[in-house]
Formats: sequence, structure tokens, C-alpha cells
Amino acid sequence: MDVEWSGNWVAGRLGVELAGDGEIRELLGLALRRNPKRAHLLVSNVLGKHVPQRPSVVHGVGYELGERVRHLLGETEARRAVVLGYAETATGLGHAVADGLGVAPYLHSTRRPVTGVAQAGGFEEAHSHATSHLLLPEDPDLLNATGEGAPLVLVDDEFSTGNTVLNTIRALHARYPRDRYVIVALVDMRSEADQGRLAAFAEEIGARVDLVARARGTVRLPDGVLEKGRSLVAAQEAATTEGEPPAPRSVPARVALDWPAGVPDGGRHGFTPVHRAALEAALPAMAGRVAEALGEARRVLVLGFEELMYAPLRLATALEAATTAEVRYSTTTRSPVLAVDDPGYAIRSRLVFPAHDDPADGPGDRYAYNVAGAGFDAVVAVVDSTADTPALHAPDGLLARLAAHTDRVLLAVVPSYVPSPASHRASHRQEAAMLPEPLRGPAFSSYAADDVGWLLQDLSDTPLEAPTEEREEAIQSGGAHYAESLPVEYQPSPQYQALFKTALDTSAARIARAVGTVTETVLAERGPRPVLVSLARAGTPVGVLMRRWAQHRHGLDLPHYAVSIVRGRGIDANALRWLAAHHDPADIVFVDGWTGKGAITRELAAALEEFEGFDPEIAVLADPGGCVRTYGTREDFLIPSACLNSTVSGLISRTVLRSDLVGPHDFHGGKFYRELADSDVSGLFLDTVAARFDEVADAVDTEAKALLAADRAPTWEGWAAVERISEEYGIHDVNLVKPGVGETTRVLLRRVPWKILAKRGAGADLDHVRLLAEQRGVPVEEVGELPYSCVGLIHPKYTRGATGADGTAVTAK
Repeated sequence: MDVEWSGNWVAGRLGVELAGDGEIRELLGLALRRNPKRAHLLVSNVLGKHVPQRPSVVHGVGYELGERVRHLLGETEARRAVVLGYAETATGLGHAVADGLGVAPYLHSTRRPVTGVAQAGGFEEAHSHATSHLLLPEDPDLLNATGEGAPLVLVDDEFSTGNTVLNTIRALHARYPRDRYVIVALVDMRSEADQGRLAAFAEEIGARVDLVARARGTVRLPDGVLEKGRSLVAAQEAATTEGEPPAPRSVPARVALDWPAGVPDGGRHGFTPVHRAALEAALPAMAGRVAEALGEARRVLVLGFEELMYAPLRLATALEAATTAEVRYSTTTRSPVLAVDDPGYAIRSRLVFPAHDDPADGPGDRYAYNVAGAGFDAVVAVVDSTADTPALHAPDGLLARLAAHTDRVLLAVVPSYVPSPASHRASHRQEAAMLPEPLRGPAFSSYAADDVGWLLQDLSDTPLEAPTEEREEAIQSGGAHYAESLPVEYQPSPQYQALFKTALDTSAARIARAVGTVTETVLAERGPRPVLVSLARAGTPVGVLMRRWAQHRHGLDLPHYAVSIVRGRGIDANALRWLAAHHDPADIVFVDGWTGKGAITRELAAALEEFEGFDPEIAVLADPGGCVRTYGTREDFLIPSACLNSTVSGLISRTVLRSDLVGPHDFHGGKFYRELADSDVSGLFLDTVAARFDEVADAVDTEAKALLAADRAPTWEGWAAVERISEEYGIHDVNLVKPGVGETTRVLLRRVPWKILAKRGAGADLDHVRLLAEQRGVPVEEVGELPYSCVGLIHPKYTRGATGADGTAVTAK
């Protein structure tokens, strides 16, 4: 069926001609506006501003342009690039281009000044009704953060005369000179003369300027078109009597998005690939909440708000993927355009309402086009919290105007991003800029990409393993630190694997209960959206489970990273700098699996004294040593993730810190044992525990409330017991005494054990310990008074002569 072109009405009355390649009329229609500089308006059908369009189309067009830019620049230059979009029309398009580029930070200009954020530049848009563009990056060095001369990618919806882009480049080149610019537009509408101007300008500043566009064309304007256009607009407005708006058909309702912590609402202050990954992980849950609130609506419009285009666009794409409803997307605008209800005209209807974000340039009318009369069952209005004002909810406000034309209006509010204080930004900006992004699965670890980001460097191809006895002698003689090499990964026997699975089935509910309790405690005391940072690697499965609990029970998508901490060497300082540059340090919650004698607790507290804003408190699943105040339980019970090494921890080794491998600007190292994939039970462990979440929910609620009201001050009971055992057994070194099921298991798997002390009557929790001890010829001694289920003793004053011919420890006489 032939569809009338939405530019026929203007073309026929003004003699305007639109010529170009075969796609140009599919991309553009025509409308008229009251503007002293340009009467006609090119109305994009794929931008998501004036014309509701499928969100996958809107995002896909920009994404494809970004892929073309990445191909043009090549991988190396693409990673150094910065993408800049134009307010208000191209903020979402620019962000989609950055998505397609994949590796570049994004910033868009804004007409909203923000207190406390210094202006890093600005420029004028010659033909616009509102000309001043401000550049307000949170990081003042963003426009040059990836290295002097890094390519700048400028994105606008149309490239007509080139004046806007020339103004931008001229202003920025004076402050941030570079060798290369790439201009991206949906349509290139320049005349031949304007094309020559751009080439001459590039030669003048001594930089390469490329252009990437979806389509090319020209607009031919007859003489006197501006005056004729003004007269036509005036005549149409005089003939149109809008009258009183119809009464609302529905009462607007709110839907809680649970926007992910630390993710900006858009690119006004900068948006990094890290933010993108966090948002992608959170989108399905947010779309699910909106879909549930929409009920049986079959034709849905997601309506963004002026510069806030990307957040509602991505919410709309996720909603489109998650439902069978027909989803469309557009946004409100400052731009006044004539509406004519004719199929040959691009703007069929308009809603007029007052500005509701207290704009710096004063009050004024705002518009939503092609919403009225479009037959939407429901409209989801998405605004930032700055714009969630009484004016939005007023009888003449946007929500009331929408409610007059649809049966259901939902309001979704994205928290307006508040940039960090300048002092905080400055302290970490330079260091963080030198660091890579977190490693994620499946390229590094068998965990899903959104489960955890590893702040480690990949040493998978570096030989680091040494025989256990050789490592032990070097460590105890002072010739090497335990973090300078790796033990050979223990490969469990079939009998041991069966023990693991039995232990997992037996303890899954108890673990789920502890996971829920510690997570609820963290959310209550450190919420509403903490950033989980697990201590690799024992803490990482616990961090993933805490993240899953928060998502399952509360719909929260908490960021989760894993960092290295090394006894005697401290926490990875570069990882802390990266975290401080990307999140508020006050939101960071450190996570570990269990406490033994509290050495890591003390190590972390000492390490954080040099870093402002971090809370040294560790949240652990089990605290048998009485070393922390945030825990799931203080029982010393079997946590099956302690039974194995990498095969229950995403196939990641323990962390490595060696001066010839880890430089001053590197993260600590780690290995991904891809070759052990057939033995990997990391997913089995997570899924088995998570499957018990609903079963333990009531018990968790009760325990969490009790804990929050209780005195949870550390008793350090475990440390006292370790000191006593060290002296009683003549070891005289607390580092060789490893208390608790988890630490004892580590002794048997990685060190040269001397003997195991088991609490009398400990039962099945120690079955795997007894099996490992039997396999290694290590005696198990039952004792009465012990605050732990068991304690592992490393062979004191170890030399290789202290073992038998088969490498097992010799029983002390």
C-alpha cells in the first residue's frame, strides 16, 4: 500500500523540494514553524523526537552509525575517541552512536546549567530557537581524557549548512586541539558550497575531518520562501481554534524503576562504557516493572523529556523486547511547530503544556507532537527527578494533557545525576584514566558479564604455578611471598566431587539464609543502592549471590566488582582509585566469604587509611571469628565454595602480586583457567543456592530485623583462640594457624598441612576435610574447647625434608 509522503503539504504550498538518495523521503518529512531564520523544519521519522517510532529502529539507526565510525577509526583510535552529541534533539542519537562505537565515553551539550559543575566549553547553534550550548562534564578532562589529540566524534540529527559543527570545532579546538574529527548525522543536507566550506575549514585548522551520514540530499527553496512560510503559518494559526483541552480520561500513576546506582541519567555530565554495562544489566528488570504496571495495554508510547532522550529510549527498547505490545517512542520538546492534521504533513497534532523543570531561561511552553489522536492505550512519561515538579502534575501540566488522550498514564522518574565534588574527582581522575576497564565473562571467568567486573589484569598466559612443597619452603624461608606464585590447581577425585555436591545440597538453604541476612543488613545500613566489592576470590561467589538476592527480592541491580587484597601487602590501590573515580566511595561495601582470625579485616582497615571516603567494614557470609559487625551468621559451617578452588569461583585463580608482572599503574593479576571448564561448578553453586531464596525469605526477614537491633560489635574471639593455639602447639606464628572450615580447606588444598584440629562432634560439615586429610596423610585431632568447627595448622619451620617421599606431611612425634 502506498503511503503519502509527510512532506507533500509543505512542498505543495511553498514549492520546497527535497531531493536525495532513495531513502531520504523515508527518513524525513516536512513541517512549518514560526522562526525568523528558517520557516521549514525537516522532521525525522527515525530520531524519536517529533514522530513516535519503534524504539529498536531509533536506537538501531544510531548504533549502526557508531559501528561505521568504529570501522572508520580502527580499534586503536576508537578506544581513544570521545563522542559529543547536541542538545536537545541529538542527545539520544549521539548516545546510540556511542553505543555502536562501544568503547568511547559520551557527552552531550546542554541548556541546563548545573550548580557546582564548571563549564568546559560552549558554542552557538545559528538556526535554533534556543542557541546556547553548554558543555558540563563531571570530569573536566573528559574532552581530552583519553590522550592528547584523541578523535572527537560530533553527532547531530542533520548536517545542513555546517555552521553548528564549525562553531563547535572552532570553540573546542582552541582548548583541546586534536588531529581528527568525525561528524555523524542522520542526513547530510549541505549544498555544494557548504561542502567546500568544511574542507577549507579542516585545512585551516590542520585537522582531518570525516563525515558519516545515513543518507544525503538537498532542500531547494524558492525565492521568498521565508516570508511566504511566515504568512502560511499565521494563516493556519488564525484558522485553528484549539479550544479547551478535553478532560482527563485517567489518573496518572507512578511506576518505580529502581534505576541502577551510580549510572547517570544521560550524557549531560559524561557517560562511560562502565555506566553502559551497568545500565544494560538493569534494563530487563526495569522494563519488567513497567510492563507489569501497563497490564493489558496493547499500543504503548514511551515519552521522553527534552534532553532526557537516551534513558527513556533504552527503557523503550527493553520494553519492546519484553512484551508483545506495540511500543513507540518519542520525546517532548521546546521547539514550537505548526500542527496540521493532514497525512501529507509531518506534525499531525500537538499538546502544549508549561515547562516543568524550572528552566534557567525562565518559564515557557513545551510540546508533545503526534501523541493526541494516535490511538495509544497507554503512555509512559519518563522524566528526570529535576523535572518531577508540581508543574508536571498541575491541571494544565504534561500528565494531565496526556491523560486526556489515553486510558493510562504512567510516570517513571529517573534520578537526576549529581556530579561528585570537584575535590573527589580531582584526587582520582588522573590515576583512573590510566587504568583499563574491568575484565568480565565470558572473556575472563565463567561468570556472566553482569555478575561481576574483575579489577584485575589477565595473566592467563603467564606460567605462575609451583609445586606446593616448593612454594611452602620459599614462603617460610622468607625467599618469596605467597602472592608471587600460584599453587597447582587441585583437581578433585570423583569421591571428593560427590562430597561437594552432597554438601551443597545439604547446606544450600543455610547458605541462602545467610546470603539473604547479610544482604538485607547491607541494604538497611548502607543502602539504598550499595556497590558490592568482593575480595577476590573467596568473596566473589558471595558477592554474586548477594547481588542476585537484591535483584530477586527487591528488583535492584547492584554493581559488583572483585578486587585483590594480599596479606602483608594490602589492597590493590589502583583498584581503589578506579572505584573512587566511578562510584562514590561511601557506597562501596567490601564483601568476603568468611572470617578466620580477622587478618584480612585488619589488613583492609590499614590499607584504607590512605584513601578518603571508604568504609573499612567487611560484610561476610559467616563470621565465626567475631571479627566484623555485618554478617549472615556467626556459625562456623561448611560453605561449599570453600571446598574447591577456581572451579567454584568462575575459573579464576587466587590473585598475584609480583613486581616484574604488576607495575605501578597495573591492577594485581589473576589467571582464567579456561582449560578447567569441564570441571566448573561455579554456576551450579550459584543456581543451587539461589533456588532456595524464596524458601528462606521469611526466616531472613526475622533474622535481619533481629540483627539490626542487636549489639554486633566484634568480639575478636577467634583471634584470641588462634594466639592460644599458636603457643600451645609450639608454632609461635599466628599466620600458620588457619581457623574455620574455609581456611582449613585452603590449608589442605594449597599449603603443606601439619595437622587438623577438629571440634569434637563437628559431624558432616567436616567430611570433606577428613577426606582431604586422609588423602594427604595429615592427622585429624579432635579437641573440646574450640570456637571453630576446625583449625588447620600449616607445617611449622617447613622444609622439603619435612615431608615423606610422596610429598605428604610427616606426623609430628
